[in-house]
Amino acid sequence: MQPIEKSEAISQGLDWYFNVGRATHALNFFSEWLRHSKGKFAGQPFDLLPWQAELIAELFGWVRVDDDTRRYRVAYVSTAKKSGKSTLLAGIGLYLLVMDGENGAEVYGAAADREQASVVYREAASMVRASPNLLRVLEVIDSRRTIAYRKEAAFYRVLSADAFRAEGLNIHGLLFDELHAQKDRRLWDALRYGGAARTQPLLCSITTAGYDRKGICYEQYQYARAVAANWKHDPTFYPCIYEKPEDADWKDSDCWPDANPSWGVTIKPDDFAADAREAEQSPTKLNSFLRYRLNTWTTSDVRWLSPETWQQGSLPLHDFGDRPVYAGLDLATTYDLTALVLICPDSEDGSIDVLPFFWIPEANAAERSQRDKVPYLDWIRDGFIKVTDGNVTDYTVLHRDLTELCSRYGVRQLAVDLKFNGQMIANMLQGDGVEVRGYPQGGRAMSAPAKALENLITNAKVRHAGHPVLSWCAGNASVHEDRYGNIFPSKAKSTERIDGIVALCQAIGCWMGNEQKPPDTPEIFFI
Repeated sequence: MQPIEKSEAISQGLDWYFNVGRATHALNFFSEWLRHSKGKFAGQPFDLLPWQAELIAELFGWVRVDDDTRRYRVAYVSTAKKSGKSTLLAGIGLYLLVMDGENGAEVYGAAADREQASVVYREAASMVRASPNLLRVLEVIDSRRTIAYRKEAAFYRVLSADAFRAEGLNIHGLLFDELHAQKDRRLWDALRYGGAARTQPLLCSITTAGYDRKGICYEQYQYARAVAANWKHDPTFYPCIYEKPEDADWKDSDCWPDANPSWGVTIKPDDFAADAREAEQSPTKLNSFLRYRLNTWTTSDVRWLSPETWQQGSLPLHDFGDRPVYAGLDLATTYDLTALVLICPDSEDGSIDVLPFFWIPEANAAERSQRDKVPYLDWIRDGFIKVTDGNVTDYTVLHRDLTELCSRYGVRQLAVDLKFNGQMIANMLQGDGVEVRGYPQGGRAMSAPAKALENLITNAKVRHAGHPVLSWCAGNASVHEDRYGNIFPSKAKSTERIDGIVALCQAIGCWMGNEQKPPDTPEIFFI
């Protein structure tokens, strides 16, 4: 929405107009009152970069026609790392404390933990100490992580980790740093309406992209995109998102400044290009590069398997023939996906054919499809997932199907973790003549097959026919590395299901334990 004067707004029947004086007042505060406290800009006036100046002018310049109070009550600001977000947020907090005309202003800093929230506080405290004007009226109390404006009975304070239990906060300004790191929505919900008694409260969250698409940050991100597409969706919400365009190739340097509005100032193009070259060689670094450098939402904290190399395996399976077949089984603890993955090694070229099967309770499939936007129902319709009645895993049906599949493909050995219901299903399958091996899903046991799988995929030695559910699991997979260098697929680090990849690693473990191990892989440890 283009800035308009009050008379124009009234004539057009609009509720807001752009107050140039209010915008200028806020902009001048940064350049005249604030000083940078560290780095190459230390001691220099806080001259806002173009994107920062636009944000400040928009945020504080737009006011209501009827009472001249601030239009925007919530702001979502998202850029890549090192764009100066924390410094900008600290400046906004000081403006709300000193210059916003609010008696007894209470400004709070919040984040996933108190230490993260203190990052912005330390920036603000350093700015106060570097500014003779602010130092005359404000008192910095580091022991309480508080900046006090005693003359006006106002303060800026860092909230503790259990602030979601607090009641009675009368919030004028709330600064939420790195919203993507919030483990749940309790703190956000507890503080969201803490300014209801104020005349023009402001909640400002600043963050980089995350990976938890069920969290509060992704919810705010989606909301911000909707408002950016049409401001009438919520005229009181200010969206500011700098990210790589969805259709852009991350390796294309032309798109890099799109996520980095401080390009060429705090972001050095040569260093950025060096990071991009590293990311191209490592799936783990690629995930971090996408999130932190290109502000792109990913599906896991640290991606394990490169999408490009995984895609190389989208070839038709070879006929199993008389080749040996091994299997891995990952059971759902109560509901969600159960995965059986068969592998058929080819001794001539060291490749493997991968054939997965999945089960899910029918009621849970419908619920998950609607809640998490995962196309379970499409996969069921197309035959990639089998369903069982009810909302928990039906082990009678599962046992029947597993026995039939092991018989049909001549499975030599099946690996299953004996925890939870694993021992029960193992006993049932052994009673049907299936050779079952207990196989834990962490530490040393999974490390060798996980490394073998990574090596096979990198060398285009895996054929999986592009199975959509297994490919989805591969895209979700993150790994954990222990202090001994062992790696294994981590369900804790992955925000969506990785059951197919866990079962695939177990199947590879069976193969490695029964035949000569694949080249260039470590020794396997069996239980």
